[in-house]
Amino acid sequence: MTLIDTTLCAVATRFAAAFSLFACLSWVSPQIADANESASPSKSVPMIVAHRGSSYTAPENTLSAFNLAWEENADAIEGDFYLSSDGEIVCVHDKTTERTAPGSPSLKVAEATLEQLRKLDFGTWKHERYAGEQIPTLREVLATIPEGKGIFIEIKCGPEILPTLKQQLDECTLKPEQITIICFNQAVVRQAREMMPYDCNWLTSYKKQADGSLTPGIDDVQKSLKATDATGFGTQVNAGLLGSVLSQDFCDAVRAAGCAMHGWTIDDPAVAKQLVGLGFESITTNRPAEIRSALAD
Repeated sequence: MTLIDTTLCAVATRFAAAFSLFACLSWVSPQIADANESASPSKSVPMIVAHRGSSYTAPENTLSAFNLAWEENADAIEGDFYLSSDGEIVCVHDKTTERTAPGSPSLKVAEATLEQLRKLDFGTWKHERYAGEQIPTLREVLATIPEGKGIFIEIKCGPEILPTLKQQLDECTLKPEQITIICFNQAVVRQAREMMPYDCNWLTSYKKQADGSLTPGIDDVQKSLKATDATGFGTQVNAGLLGSVLSQDFCDAVRAAGCAMHGWTIDDPAVAKQLVGLGFESITTNRPAEIRSALAD
């Protein structure tokens, strides 16, 4: 063997060793990455739902509040709806207009016509720049929703609203996945699921019992979700509930019943961040821009 042959052989040997080491490292690295990824799974940011619109700034349940919510990049809006005496679906939270139209005659929403309700000022109580703001109809609220955004329709009356609601939703241009019906009334949730193809969340708050426990507990929640055929569970959320009722086990049990977790009404960024860790699908807030910014940090 010549000197040249010996040199070439040595180079080839070194190249083969280097290639072997590279191949080994190339095989090991993905396994390490997969192990790290499994150890620290990422949590997706929940939908940001504007509670009665961007209601910290604008008068709740008005077109101004809903349009501001879209400007603040909310994923969806939440509004409250009653059936008026002449069969219109109107957006208002209370049974009467006393709180959100002070200075105007107080009307019972279910006993008033749309024309009577339109004469009231629903904006001045919040700020003079909203003076003259009228009560909107469901159709008007739906018309504000951009493509790819959604609405949570909270029914504040009974099942009598459902036939009109079905008709108006059938006539609107939104896709079914943009619409979620929500209600505390189990009969409304059950009948809405029977009549319409939309997601429907059963809502609950909690009451303290004499022994200090809070109800409903997970067993009662699961029974209610099954009885209503709800697709989601809308729960009251605050720091105290996160330290007691709303544990990871509670949330997992709700999901085991086939329902997504939805929380209301969360304006505290620290609380919102805890809901991300618990895997909530949506966070309803009066401050959509602030909560989105906090979760982006």
